[in-house]
Amino acid sequence: MSNHPGSLDFLQTKTVPDLVQAEILRMIKAGQLQAGGKLNEISLAQHLRVSRGPIREAFRALEEAGLVKLEKNRGVFVREISPQEAAELYGLRATLDEMAGRSLALSITDAQLQELDDMLHRLDVAAENGAIEVYFPLNIAFHDRIVELTGNDTLLEFYRRVIDRMHLIRRQSFAARDGANPSRTEHRAIVEGLASRDAVRAASCLRRHVENGYQRFLDMHPAGS
Repeated sequence: MSNHPGSLDFLQTKTVPDLVQAEILRMIKAGQLQAGGKLNEISLAQHLRVSRGPIREAFRALEEAGLVKLEKNRGVFVREISPQEAAELYGLRATLDEMAGRSLALSITDAQLQELDDMLHRLDVAAENGAIEVYFPLNIAFHDRIVELTGNDTLLEFYRRVIDRMHLIRRQSFAARDGANPSRTEHRAIVEGLASRDAVRAASCLRRHVENGYQRFLDMHPAGS
């Protein structure tokens, strides 16, 4: 059963507040809702064609997930991530990706490698065309698929929680024109590491990619800027 918003299974098993929550998260991922921005309950209800009750329920769930903050007498805002929290999130993701690489390298099939290779090709095309609106969700899907292929549902659940929080800080890093070039090289190294069936190599490639991504983030957001 697919857990991705928009799939038939997802739509059939989710409540209205769940669907509203998924749509707000999609808007954050797409850059339609910016960190620090205020969420207008009435506008969202009109946009999504639902009553305000499900919007409020979605806000509460998103607050529990660390994606929005409710301020008394002021409203609901998309959370801004502090430098310390960004460091913590990147560190957590590096550890989770490393675990995924170590596990998947020992079980990955040729068909799964081909699937990842096909995703890399689509990422390359998007990067070459400067299509950030295509590249960004494909990049998310590529990494999510690597973790999903481990078959470790608990790992996948924790990974997705971390990634949801990282959407508040990561999209702007993709706006840099040259940002995709090192990522493309690192993506290829990840797939080659998995193809080698060498658990240490695959884990190292995935951790290095996240650590390099954090350094690129720091380069774009120097202390005090």
